[in-house]
Amino acid sequence: MKTHFDELLDFPTVLNFKVMGVASDDLADIIVAELQTHTPDDYAPTTKQSSKGTYLSVSVKVTVTSNEHIEKIYTSLNAIEQVRYVL
Repeated sequence: MKTHFDELLDFPTVLNFKVMGVASDDLADIIVAELQTHTPDDYAPTTKQSSKGTYLSVSVKVTVTSNEHIEKIYTSLNAIEQVRYVL
């Protein structure tokens, strides 16, 4: 990825990652488990189900330390099978 987060942000900083995926009871747990591999912390994700219940949005605040750290998190979250988008 060729992002310019390092030009726009002062590190470390807290970013809110919003992950949208296929609705399941364990999607938030899967996302938090993946985040734990990159940045161990006590996460408190918030979730919101789509109007038809097909999709689930999971928002998690993460302290990131560099441009590469952000890219690694985006890449690993996108690799989760149930995930459709990471914002």
